[in-house]
Amino acid sequence: MNAYLEILRPGNAVMAVIAIFLMIIISGNFTLGAFLAGFVVFVVTGAGNAINDYFDYKIDAINKPKRPIPSGRISRKTAGIYSISLFIIGIVVAFFISFLLGMIAFLSSLLMIYYAYDLKRKVLIGNLGISFLTGLCFVFGGIAVGEILNSVYLGFYAFLMTMAREIVKDMEDVEGDKEEGAKTLPIIYGMKTSSILAASFMIIASLTSPVLYFIGIFNILYLAVLFVAIVVFIIGAISILKDKSVENCAKVSKRIKIGMGITFLAFAVGSPFLASLF
Repeated sequence: MNAYLEILRPGNAVMAVIAIFLMIIISGNFTLGAFLAGFVVFVVTGAGNAINDYFDYKIDAINKPKRPIPSGRISRKTAGIYSISLFIIGIVVAFFISFLLGMIAFLSSLLMIYYAYDLKRKVLIGNLGISFLTGLCFVFGGIAVGEILNSVYLGFYAFLMTMAREIVKDMEDVEGDKEEGAKTLPIIYGMKTSSILAASFMIIASLTSPVLYFIGIFNILYLAVLFVAIVVFIIGAISILKDKSVENCAKVSKRIKIGMGITFLAFAVGSPFLASLF
């Protein structure tokens, strides 16, 4: 993969864009502004991933040596300029859509930079920050399509799932983070406490997410697909409680990502607009 694309972590950026397209599908509002909102989220999320690599080049040299900066495919200075340029592009396009979305993009960009520079090394604060930004993607899309209340509900569940994955990722990266002097949850409170908290977020999301059907946001198809995601999360929760090794943390992190993808699919197929097409 081209290094300039790889440093954006396009898989993660596309997951963020999916939040926008889900809000488009749920609302049935296929406007230019809505699609531009998807572009903004991709660019700003990618910029956030790049600036994270800029600040984490020492940790990545231990945990992720094949990433663009530690592997030498992109210089650290170039990565920094590239990231800031993308932030600016995303913010300008967001202001073109609306002033409110422009301000959200601007403040989110500042939070991403501060997260990469300092917040991610603080116990739970960094996890909360990135999880908040993930949930905010739904609200960003909801504002773009005029579906704000439902976007808050969806953003809440995205927050829960992301918190679980962020904690598991900290468990996976514990050795490199120790070398850098980071104060993450597994370093300060241990792997056992971290696994319990991560599993708790997965279980809470699993047990409460069906409520979106019962309050009338989604139809019965939502529950059918959601059941698969719940199974994935429960298996992940049990696994992380039993095995806290770095290798298993990497596997559980991937399972959570798959579970999130299935949940997003449930949001789509259970939406009234999509059901009306059939």
